[in-house]
Amino acid sequence: MTRVGTLVRRNFEPLILSIQVLVDLAVVVLACLGSFVLHNAIFPLEVGVVDASYDLETYKEVFSITAAVCLLCFHWFGMYSPIKSLLNVEEFKSVTKSTVTAFLVVSTLLVFLTRTTPGLAEESSGLVGGLGAWFVKLHRAVDLNMPQDTLNRPVLLFAFILILVFTMVSRFISFKIIQGLHRKGIGNRNVAVIGAGTTGQNLQRKFLLVPTLGLNFVGFIGADKSQVGTMIERSRVLGTTDDLDRILGLHKISEVFVALPEAPERDVMELVAELDHLGVNYHVVPRFYHLMSYNVRIENLDSIPLISRPERRVSVLGAVTKRTLDVCLATTVLLFGAAFFLISAIMIKRESKGPVFFRQTRVGQDGKAFELFKFRTMHHTHCGDEVAPQNEYDPRVTRVGRFLRRYSLDELPNFLNVLRGEMSVVGPRPEMPFIVETYSTMDQERLRAKPGVTGLWQISYARTQSIHENLDYDLYYIENQSFLLDLVIIALTGFAVAKGTGAY
Repeated sequence: MTRVGTLVRRNFEPLILSIQVLVDLAVVVLACLGSFVLHNAIFPLEVGVVDASYDLETYKEVFSITAAVCLLCFHWFGMYSPIKSLLNVEEFKSVTKSTVTAFLVVSTLLVFLTRTTPGLAEESSGLVGGLGAWFVKLHRAVDLNMPQDTLNRPVLLFAFILILVFTMVSRFISFKIIQGLHRKGIGNRNVAVIGAGTTGQNLQRKFLLVPTLGLNFVGFIGADKSQVGTMIERSRVLGTTDDLDRILGLHKISEVFVALPEAPERDVMELVAELDHLGVNYHVVPRFYHLMSYNVRIENLDSIPLISRPERRVSVLGAVTKRTLDVCLATTVLLFGAAFFLISAIMIKRESKGPVFFRQTRVGQDGKAFELFKFRTMHHTHCGDEVAPQNEYDPRVTRVGRFLRRYSLDELPNFLNVLRGEMSVVGPRPEMPFIVETYSTMDQERLRAKPGVTGLWQISYARTQSIHENLDYDLYYIENQSFLLDLVIIALTGFAVAKGTGAY
């Protein structure tokens, strides 16, 4: 490996974050210039009229302040953190929050940084007058070289609208590029898991399922010497915790995940102390790690830490907003998709016998059963509660059904369920009753929310696996659901459908 390659590998995250800051700066500047051009195109100046608000030089200081405030807000809302959220959806929410905050901050600054005029404070005497005069001088030292009435407010509004749009697109592209680099092994960190039990194996599956996390799973470190050298699924047990120093150095492991939730606290603390001494980054899976899937609050009773869940209340405004989005989107899809529905119905009937729609009993919110509508994609003799097709060559699937499933178009009749109030546009996917009957107490949590046409699971790498084996996506959504998160998921679903990453 060349010296440059080694430097990039060792400093991948700081280098990527530095590039991201520069990209964000360029995006903000481009948005500001675009707002100026857009304003002048929409509101052209009459011939022969001179107006300073139509001169780009007038906005030089305003755009500079906008760029600085935007970058500070991006940092404040965690957009430069190397740790990414599930499918990076939190970053898209942060873009919106930081852009709105930056707009409010810049608007406030423009009020206070416009030119001052001589006032009573300069002419007054005494302590109050002296302080007033000092503040006026300070204000003049930092104020803008433009009167407040020179600024064309639509330019500022257009700027922040474009900043929001451009930054969303930029971040999506950046996320995909970084994913591609990690998929090729560039910038990946070698990690190991201490503990080869159920929890450790769950971590292993996550590492293998999502290579774009940037984590190269090397193997397990166990406690039982008889397991050393054996394979657990596709990974090897490298050694025991007694030989930790040698294993970390030999395999160049930079991060360790301690997956021993059932181990005594004393043993875990001794292990953590040793990892601290070796100078390696570590993450500990807590004893009640399923509880930590919820939004919890850490409190203290004197010196004793307590974990508690905040009271769960459904916001009336949030419920009304979500239902309004559901009705509007479902109505739009059904009205504009009427021609597609008709063509699909004709194609389905021409290719195979049976009904156009596939109807099946599913379990919705609070365990209430309802009838789900989908386009029939399999021959009518195979439309029972059978195992879903695992590849595109499944003989049960019709030709038109294969196309519909690839682009998730077979789900469009779900919007009938949305209008009926049985489903939402975004939410956990509804399961069949016989699967819900096997749910554990933890699994039952996904029934708290109304099932959705799309959701986090549908746009994740786990799409090819069973729903009930990837409940963490549903729990994440239920605990963090918001109007903004729904919009992000809908947008990402649009990209997934366009790429044709639906079911088989």
